[in-house]
Amino acid sequence: MIAILRDHNVQTVLDVACGTGVDSILLVEEGFDVTSVDASDRMLKYALKLRWLRRKEPAFDKWVIEEANWLHLKKADIVFPEGGFDCVICIGNSFPHLLDFDGDNGAHFQAIKNFRDCLKPGGILVIDHRNFDHIIAGGKAPVKNIYYDSEAPVDIKTSVLEANGKNYLVTFDFAIQENEDYEENGNCGLSLQNGKMHAPSQNKFRLLCYPHMLNNFIGLLERVFGEDAKHTVLGDFELLDPSKTPAYYIHVIQKQ
Repeated sequence: MIAILRDHNVQTVLDVACGTGVDSILLVEEGFDVTSVDASDRMLKYALKLRWLRRKEPAFDKWVIEEANWLHLKKADIVFPEGGFDCVICIGNSFPHLLDFDGDNGAHFQAIKNFRDCLKPGGILVIDHRNFDHIIAGGKAPVKNIYYDSEAPVDIKTSVLEANGKNYLVTFDFAIQENEDYEENGNCGLSLQNGKMHAPSQNKFRLLCYPHMLNNFIGLLERVFGEDAKHTVLGDFELLDPSKTPAYYIHVIQKQ
């Protein structure tokens, strides 16, 4: 991701799905001016604690963290750079957690429109989603996961809910066996102790996601940004290779 931002001369970043802060921390350490938001105050408390622990570092003292909802970003306490942010990121399969209760993708359209409105002209949105095409076709997620790097065994049970002939919901049931300390964080169920993240011996949790199919998501982005917007699709942050099955699709689209 860092290479993408460097290639687009990004300095100011709005992380709209910061969670516990794992991606934002990486960006702060790399010298970017970061504003981080999330709708979950429970997740944000970890980011706030980590910022406090590193408050004597100038970069972390400048790190802005606020609570905000994707559908109401303009009402949040966000200080915008003049003209808007160079980049908005929404990664870690965060966007699919916004479900489609009305069945028309209206909430998805509004959220992405709000992301676009936070950008300056020429700014980029970096947003990802799991390879739901593969999941729907095969009934399970790819084993590879670019956002989870550990030798701990992970068991994922996947189920798909169909309603009115449409794939409506994908449920992931995770079971992680773990006893290690984490310098970084970002996994559900972790606790902060003495500046490190501690995982329980068995960590079980469930995630509910809207299954964004690749072509449909491309169409959604083009509806918001325009069909002529410069748009690149990556597989696991690499150029798409037809011989490989990516776990995640990463979209980089530029505001005209």
